[in-house]
Amino acid sequence: MTTDGVLLDTCFMLWLSTDQPVARTAVDKVTSARKNGDVIAVSVMSAWEIGMLVSKGRLPFIKSPLGWFEGFVQAGATSVEGIDSELLVESSFLPGAVHNDPTDRIIIATARSKNLAIITRDRAILAYGAAGFVKTVPC
Repeated sequence: MTTDGVLLDTCFMLWLSTDQPVARTAVDKVTSARKNGDVIAVSVMSAWEIGMLVSKGRLPFIKSPLGWFEGFVQAGATSVEGIDSELLVESSFLPGAVHNDPTDRIIIATARSKNLAIITRDRAILAYGAAGFVKTVPC
């Protein structure tokens, strides 16, 4: 399955921004996408996830979730993939045994609809990718 770029999962965004160790293959995939002019995207759902994590006190280093999200997008020259009713319905009817988390289902549906590889550590998303339903890159 070839792709037209990458979709960064929320966890990968956070690790990149805080200089946490990530897999070399994931970094290489982003570098290659940037070099080739391919899409490097994040889901608008990541803004929501970050907001929720901050509201629960799990990301104390982020004072403004929206400012952090917008800063990440600008600094990385990434695009933001939105959601619409078609994508939401599509996320409800993904093939195969799929993740139960609604946010992750939306991220998977986004990647499938845009032909993007998801860079993630989420085991359920990686297993879904291993089953051939979406392209994934472990980070």
